[in-house]
Order: sequence, then C-alpha cells, then structure tokens
Amino acid sequence: MKITDAKVIVCSPGRNFVTLKITTEDGIYGLGDATLNGRELSVASYLSDHVVPLLIGRDARRIEDIWQYFYKGAYWRRGPVTMSAIAAVDVALWDIQAKSLNTPLYQLLGGRSREAVLVYGHASGEDVEKTLGSFGHFVSLGYKAIRAQCGIPGLSSTYGIGHGGAVYEPAEKGLPPENQWSTEHYMRFIPQLFAALRKEFGPEIHMLHDAHHKLTPIEAGRVGKDLEPHRLFWMEDPTPAELQEGFRIIRHHTTTPIAVGEVFNSIFDCQHLIQEQLVDYIRTTVVHAGGITHLRKIANLAELYQVRTGCHGATDLSPVCMGAALHFDLSVHNFGVQEYMPHTAETDKVFPHAYSFKDGFMHPGDRPGIGVDIDEKLAAQYPYERAYLPVNRKLDGTLHSW
Repeated sequence: MKITDAKVIVCSPGRNFVTLKITTEDGIYGLGDATLNGRELSVASYLSDHVVPLLIGRDARRIEDIWQYFYKGAYWRRGPVTMSAIAAVDVALWDIQAKSLNTPLYQLLGGRSREAVLVYGHASGEDVEKTLGSFGHFVSLGYKAIRAQCGIPGLSSTYGIGHGGAVYEPAEKGLPPENQWSTEHYMRFIPQLFAALRKEFGPEIHMLHDAHHKLTPIEAGRVGKDLEPHRLFWMEDPTPAELQEGFRIIRHHTTTPIAVGEVFNSIFDCQHLIQEQLVDYIRTTVVHAGGITHLRKIANLAELYQVRTGCHGATDLSPVCMGAALHFDLSVHNFGVQEYMPHTAETDKVFPHAYSFKDGFMHPGDRPGIGVDIDEKLAAQYPYERAYLPVNRKLDGTLHSW
C-alpha cells in the first residue's frame, strides 16, 4: 500500500486549520490535523518542504516505522512544529489503515474500553450572574462536566470569556491583542465563583477550572486549597510547567486534582510529572504530541501511576483531531475526560464528521477510519487569515504568562 500523494491544505472556515491528506496507490486517503494555533504556516511549510517529499513511495501500513523515521531521522527532535507535523502524518496513516480494513479506528486500538466518551463544556460570563446562566445552559444540554471561567472584577479583559454570546475563541484576527492580568484580583475572586456555582447547582456536576499558567506554585497551592470545599474535578494549568519541581509545592498544599499538558509535545515533557505523581490528568493532544502512536505511549506510562487522560479539545484543533481523539478516548483504559468545544457551522461543513454528542457524552461513530472528511472545494473558499493568541500584561505593564 504505497503512498503516491500527500498534500497540505490550509483553510480558515471561522479559524485557521492545517490538514494533511495522504493518498495510497489503492486510492485510499487519510487525513491528519497539523494545526498549531498562531503558527499554522510554520507547520504547513515544515510538511510541504521537508516531510511530504519523504513520504512518497513508503508503505502506509508501517505506521510505527514512519513515526520513528520522522522523529529520529531529522536529528532535531521534538518541538511543537515538528511534533504537529509528525502527528498529521501519523493520524492520516491510522485513518488509511482503518479504512483499508473497513473498520472504525478504535477497533485497531484494542476496541472500546467504554460505551461513550465523557466530555466537558465551557461555561463563562463577564460576571458571576452571567457565568451562572451559562453554566445552567450547559446543564440543560446534558453536560455532566463543565469548566467555569469568569470575568475578574477590576480587570477589563479575562482569559476564557466569550463575548456577545459567541463561543470563546482565543485566536483573534490581526496582530495579538493585549489583555490585563492581576493575580491578586484573581485569587480573591475565584473561590467566590465556585461557592456560587455549588450553591446553585449542587454537588453532582463535575466542575473544572483553568488557571492557564498564570500562578506561581505557592499561589496555585493557595488557590487549590481555597477551592477544596467546592470539590473541583480539576484545576488546570496552575503554573507554567517548565519548572516541573514547582508542582511538588502545589501538591504539598492542596488536594485539588491537577491537570496539565496541552502545550506538551512529547512523553519527556510529562515523564517527571507522571512518575512523581505530581498531576492527576495529562492533557497532551493528538495533534501537538505526535499523533495517536505517541499519545498511546504517554497514556501507557500514565496508567502505571494512576494518572488519567484529559485531552485538550478546544477549537484550535480541527474536527480531524477531535475525531482521532475520540477514537483514542474510547479505547484507552485510563481515560478521564475529553474537552469539547463545538466548531462553527462553517467548520463543520468543511469537515463533515461522524462523531456526535448526546447527554454529556460523545462517540466517534462507526464509519471506517476516523470518520472525518474534508470538502476541498469548500475549504478553498476560506483562505488563511493571520490570527494570534492574545498576550497578557500585569496592571503595571509587565508581560505575564497567558
């Protein structure tokens, strides 16, 4: 089953996506997501200039060997650009393999470990009252797990808040906007938000929160301790993970579960955190952590230390990635929860898919492969538009983590 063609498709139906399409001599094609939010063209170039020429003529069934070829053969290993490109190749090859056997991908990954995949939605508001209303909306849709973010009093802008009824999307057209941040304002306010949510919605709903790398370890420990009465499912990205020893400080001060890893791109980024049991959920993604082949290895390591998966699933990942993630989630034994943000109607039309949502759970569907396709003619109507994540500055103007 030799590879005869591979091409990179860049489109922007609501936001930018990079898709790799690999075709074999049998006429079977597979898709892989290569989107890196704010750096999309870097991955597109890496694929077109360095990866695609090396794919032609290879046996599409040799998934592990091809993964190692692009990881070890390049000498310059790891990094988000390289690993996103490798992930696109990997997922496309898994898609081809499953299609060639006329079976959904999860059957090649060991079959189902569960009937469906628990997902969480994103509730947000500019103040507590609006966040309560948004949270209630997700409850009415059947969600069993909901992340809550809220505007912080005294700040003109806050991470994770949708505006004008729109779904939250951090990538904004043009050059990066600059947001305000105050750790002191945040730490005083956020326990009040979850006290109000628990009072309104009771103990049954799983509640999640994202600190988004903005705290020092001791600050994160204090916030986690203050949130303990409200029994969060997890506190996500409490501090930048470059200093992994910092998570030990957090562990010493709180029993609030910790999730981390959406910006990780290899097993080596999370090895210490997992083996030292400094986190409870690992959030590495199919597209940024080298594809299904590598993500399974991370999950296998995590299982030894009772760490569960919680893959990133915001709209900076295309439906191709979401479809692949759901097959992974359905099969892996130590699955925890899957983030889910619905894409725009335009995106869904460009990427028709078999996956579905019902009563707080998702299923990848039973079409052969990953169950996601691309309408190339429609995609061509949505050319790339420059867009960036915002940056954060403290009230005194100091650049801060975002």
